[in-house]
Amino acid sequence: MAYVAGSSAGRDGTRPGPRGGDVPPAERTSLSARARDAVRQRIVDRRYPQGARLVEREVAEELRMSRVPVREALRALVGEGLLELLPHSGVRVRRLERADVEHLYEVWEPLAVQASRLAARRVARAAPGELPGTAALRSSLDRAEQAARADEGAREVAAHTAFHEDIVALSGNPMLARTMEQLSGQLQLLFGMREEPEHMRAQHAVMFRYIAAGDEESAAASTLLHVRDSRMVALRSLFEDA
Repeated sequence: MAYVAGSSAGRDGTRPGPRGGDVPPAERTSLSARARDAVRQRIVDRRYPQGARLVEREVAEELRMSRVPVREALRALVGEGLLELLPHSGVRVRRLERADVEHLYEVWEPLAVQASRLAARRVARAAPGELPGTAALRSSLDRAEQAARADEGAREVAAHTAFHEDIVALSGNPMLARTMEQLSGQLQLLFGMREEPEHMRAQHAVMFRYIAAGDEESAAASTLLHVRDSRMVALRSLFEDA
């Protein structure tokens, strides 16, 4: 049976889009990106649960868009690994198996470590006050703490995801940023499914301290510890073992 979350239509900032076939390419790209963000958010917050079949027409009706940008959005999310093609037609939300989680961490670990190292290196080489990226990191940490105190899990996940994305942005490496973008949706999904122990939130603060100090090796080491702890927590939460 198709999964339809009709009650949530429009909550992602989507607006009624053109329903005709003559949509300018630039506008269609914008609509496709908006559709992709909306569907991705529904997957991450589990309004579209794992294994749910998504029907293009029904998703388009829910988002109040034409089917063309929705089709492009679903295709892009297949590429991100959040959706998978069904044998005959359509797509469904991908189920994360243990092997998927293991593979994700095998790829994320070296990238996250290198991002922290490069971010700290840029801070060390910058003139005082030149890099505003550290302020963004501090802001993400503050939002995560506020969300944790308010027991707002979705907002906390968003803040933790933003923290890691801010490190990548601060690294100044566009190729690393493009590579990490491919993992972003799966990481958000994973962060939302596992518990977030307090000591892991504290690890973010340690990572921030070393990056802001320009200590690249300590930043790399603290990130390695954090990612490996995150892996153990994810396996324990999702599969009841480490």
